[in-house]
Amino acid sequence: MNCDLPSVGRRLADPESFFDGMAQETIVVLDEIHQMADPSRLLKIAADGYPHLRILATGSSTLAATKKFRDALTGRKQEIYLPPVLWQECREIFGVADLDKRLLHGGLPEPLLNAHKDHAFFSEWIDSYYARDIQELFGIRNRSGFIRLFHLLMRQSGGLADYTGLAKLSSLSYPTVRAHIEAMSIAHAVFLLPPFHGGGKREITARPKCYGFDTGFVTHIKGWDSIRGEDRGVLWEHLVLDSLRSRFHPSSLFYWRDKSNREIDFVIHDRENRLHALECKINPDQFEPRSLLAFRALYPHGANYIISPFVKEAYTQRYANLSVTVCPVDELFSKHP
Repeated sequence: MNCDLPSVGRRLADPESFFDGMAQETIVVLDEIHQMADPSRLLKIAADGYPHLRILATGSSTLAATKKFRDALTGRKQEIYLPPVLWQECREIFGVADLDKRLLHGGLPEPLLNAHKDHAFFSEWIDSYYARDIQELFGIRNRSGFIRLFHLLMRQSGGLADYTGLAKLSSLSYPTVRAHIEAMSIAHAVFLLPPFHGGGKREITARPKCYGFDTGFVTHIKGWDSIRGEDRGVLWEHLVLDSLRSRFHPSSLFYWRDKSNREIDFVIHDRENRLHALECKINPDQFEPRSLLAFRALYPHGANYIISPFVKEAYTQRYANLSVTVCPVDELFSKHP
């Protein structure tokens, strides 16, 4: 059911009559449900009165923040985050085995499958969604300042978020920068990855890393029409993060860094209180274990991984007293589901 259509809105205006006509075990897909006047009530009626139905509701990424969902539907729903096309899906389903094309075009299906980088697509998306929808939802008055900040975040994507520096560069106040970034985070325009710290005096404890939603937006804002060798590393981190977010709860994902600039790209904190360290490398042979050795001196319990896009089968390397598994990103999930 496409809730954008007035005819569908009329049918769903009386939810009981609509759901009464559904047979046992029917799957009802309500697309663009944020267009309904009261989507929360509609889903609550379905969950409470028609438990034999299976309801899939899709909508804007700002849906969770909208006032239309005053009722949290606690205990009645399971939320699913839809990431851009994952690297493993890119090869297996979309037939795109060119890493540079995935990095440049991004993971939204339409631009991914285009023969050339479609800058107009990303400009329209930014103007109609990131500016208009987020601006309306969060009452953002300074549209130009919001767009300037968004561009800055895309240019620095994968780096530490320096709110003071961003305020100067965007001509916005420090509190406004924080509020805008929070709005972008809620709407999934950016993802804030917090630092892991366990009390070490030299660990970074506060500043998150900020990643753009999709590499297509990052390369668009930077004006790129091709990928250089030095660009691949941080963009590959984005693809690994997409896969991690599709399988692990955001509260279990971190990075680690100390004041000597030793850094672990991603840390997974599991339920057994183990810390799994992930390093993202285009070429695993260029891995330097200095940061991992420092991290394991503080946190010895957990597995170590080097995630590479071109490794087909996992293998093990040793660095000093550490065992490190070199593998593709999808094989990580078979070891830590």
